Amino acid sequence: MLTARQIDLVQDSFAEVVPITDAAAAEFYRRLFEIAPDTRALFSHDMAEQGRKLFLTLATVVDALDPLDTIVPVARELAIRHVAYGAREPHYAAVGSALVETLRVGLGHAFDRDTEAAWIAAYRILSDTMLAAVRARA
Repeated sequence: MLTARQIDLVQDSFAEVVPITDAAAAEFYRRLFEIAPDTRALFSHDMAEQGRKLFLTLATVVDALDPLDTIVPVARELAIRHVAYGAREPHYAAVGSALVETLRVGLGHAFDRDTEAAWIAAYRILSDTMLAAVRARA
């Protein structure tokens, strides 16, 4: 469960990343492919387009944090799509790590401990919900 403050921290910090979407997306995928090289094969060659899709998806997820129960259908839909793309359970941790590191770089000092903890908690809710949906379909 996220607190109202954590939701605010995630939403406010995401708003700070939006102006640097292209650079943040490039950094995210660089980190993801470094952490989990096998994920490279899951993506098309047009990484600029993939980066735009990533941030549109993140915007949807960030908006769905308030009220929190709206994230469940969003997460289930994401899970189903990602299974079709070839995503596997270990990829979820790699994505979470890449996301947090990208935010740390992109936000600099604004990515303080409270903001980091809020993002980790939000991502945990998202990934747990997605993984539950994947397991339910198996």
